[in-house]
Amino acid sequence: MSYLGEATSKTKQMKHLFLLGLLAILFSGCSKDDDVDYGPIDEQLIKDYLEENDLEAQRHSSGLYYHIITPGTGNNVYPNARVTIRYTGKLLDGTVFDSGKLTDYPLSNLIPAWKIGIPMLKKGGKAIFYCPSALAYGSQVKPTIPANSVLIFDVEVIHFQ
Repeated sequence: MSYLGEATSKTKQMKHLFLLGLLAILFSGCSKDDDVDYGPIDEQLIKDYLEENDLEAQRHSSGLYYHIITPGTGNNVYPNARVTIRYTGKLLDGTVFDSGKLTDYPLSNLIPAWKIGIPMLKKGGKAIFYCPSALAYGSQVKPTIPANSVLIFDVEVIHFQ
């Protein structure tokens, strides 16, 4: 085989290796969880949790379930507000994964469930949010939250501006 023939053959081999590498990278980002629609699963988990614990909650069209304990007074929190909120976050098994107070925090930077639920409240308002995984952290793994977890938040709006 001539030098030119070897070069062409090596070029083809390099192209094939490149394409195989590219395919490997593309498919390595896919997992079996990517094929699972957690919406109906989360919906059933929330319904079962509410029933087993004899709790009532309303369902928002987004899939968020919520129970307003105290609506608060004044105007509702607006979507672009900076909020001060006291909260406790739990998994369905009751494990508390976070608790604290956010001070003067942009509502727009929070998880979708909070962006939907917090504007239902006013200053002093308290609620419980039952969040499907898609409205929380989805397939992201957090240090104390497994991927695709339904989360429960007890929230209180202390202040907003």
